[in-house]
Amino acid sequence: MTVTVAVLALQGAFAEHERALRRLGADAFEIRQRADLRRPFDALVIPGGESTVIGKLLGDLGLLLPLRSMINAGLPAFGTCAGLIVLSKKVIGGAPSLATVDVTVRRNAYGRQLGSFHTEGWFEGLGRIPMTFIRAPCIESTGEGVEVLAEVGGRIAAAKQGRQLVTAFHPELCRGLSVHRYFLEEVAGLELHQSNRYTDQGGRSERRSSILDEAPHHMLLVKPL
Repeated sequence: MTVTVAVLALQGAFAEHERALRRLGADAFEIRQRADLRRPFDALVIPGGESTVIGKLLGDLGLLLPLRSMINAGLPAFGTCAGLIVLSKKVIGGAPSLATVDVTVRRNAYGRQLGSFHTEGWFEGLGRIPMTFIRAPCIESTGEGVEVLAEVGGRIAAAKQGRQLVTAFHPELCRGLSVHRYFLEEVAGLELHQSNRYTDQGGRSERRSSILDEAPHHMLLVKPL
């Protein structure tokens, strides 16, 4: 049986994350309402989009508090772009949402839509990888226990804390699967034939085998909005 990843599908680029996860051999399903949390899963992905919209919907749909509790209990979480903002404890010029990663972020730090760009940068543990920035935030400062993984233009673009990974860029819009694989294997600790599953009904629920198959690297044909 494969690793199961829940992708928050309230708004943003959730479909691209689902495709990347499935190319790795993982199962992916969407979280759209509180009832979806009853389904067991190994990790959570929060996609890019509009952080203020995602944060409001988390509260309106009754997802905010249970997801925060699950992440604080050890559920691995991966936030990209707006997902970084949603997971951050402090947001300059905005309000925090899940607030589970001890970083301070600045929205639109790399410029707005017209300033979006694609580059390559060094990612600790992976080497040079492609990075796509769209109205991207940056991490201004980090708290205790946060490891900086990448910097672009003198700004922090990726970091991890415990079993949480955050990136200012969109790996789901780039060639390859290295960042998603890094999250599942290195951050979440989902090794071959092993996974920890979480539900909204009492935390860790069961242990089961998993296989992350190698997949070919190619460009996803996605036009950023």
